[in-house]
Amino acid sequence: MTEAHDHIMPITGATEFVGVIGDPVAHSLSPRLHNRAYAALGVDLRYGAFRVPMGELQPAILGARALGFRGLSVTTPHKDDAARFSDQRSDDVELLGAANTIIFLSSVVVAESTDGQGLIDDLAINRDFSPKGERCVVLGAGGAARAIVLALTRAGASEVIVVNRSEKRGHEAIAVAPERARLGTLGDIANATLVVNATSIALQHDAGQSARDDALRLADTLHQGQIAVDISYKPAKTAFLEIAEERGADIRNGLGMLVHQAAAQVHLFTGFAAPVDEMWGELSEFQRL
Repeated sequence: MTEAHDHIMPITGATEFVGVIGDPVAHSLSPRLHNRAYAALGVDLRYGAFRVPMGELQPAILGARALGFRGLSVTTPHKDDAARFSDQRSDDVELLGAANTIIFLSSVVVAESTDGQGLIDDLAINRDFSPKGERCVVLGAGGAARAIVLALTRAGASEVIVVNRSEKRGHEAIAVAPERARLGTLGDIANATLVVNATSIALQHDAGQSARDDALRLADTLHQGQIAVDISYKPAKTAFLEIAEERGADIRNGLGMLVHQAAAQVHLFTGFAAPVDEMWGELSEFQRL
């Protein structure tokens, strides 16, 4: 590792590569975050975004490995298949059945998950909050929600309550941590310290009254003394967070989770601690709640 610097080093025959695969992927902020980190670390590594349609993950992994990539970040719709097509899986990936990170070692493809820990790290650093001994509610039961349920449980939450419209999906979410997770209802929100909105509802300012109504249904009982997180970061303040703030809760959007899950990937790809302040600097135009 050389002295940290801001400029991007030229690509040479010795440059190594990593990247994010998904569909769609053109909107991803990951190349900005990762390339800023590698420049600051002085690591001769470049990160790109690669569209891989559904059903094409396995040949994409084989191709990247053959080309000498160090690893891949994995996003929608490939997280479940990324776990399935890997040779080795971390304990978290085994439980979740999904991975957002692939590392190419000499003879194996290793699957990791950094999503849930990204949220825990962000709350610890930027809100001085630990889930240990706290009651937490997770709204939603998709892949991100499952990762958050597991991470909160691993961090010592006394109870993690999953609220989801589909009971079947809800059971899949609590199955990753059955010792402390349970299904609940919106009535459980009022008694939680942390409430995380990981639903797929498009709670945006221009999404109309129906989105506002959905947000109100989820956030109406929030109050002072609680932390409300929406894992979305665009817009910076979703309708869910607007209502949570009106009710007196301390609000946080998903930008910090994005940065810290990427920071964990930087460490996995390079072995070096990620320059988190540099990565935040790359997102200066985004509102950091």
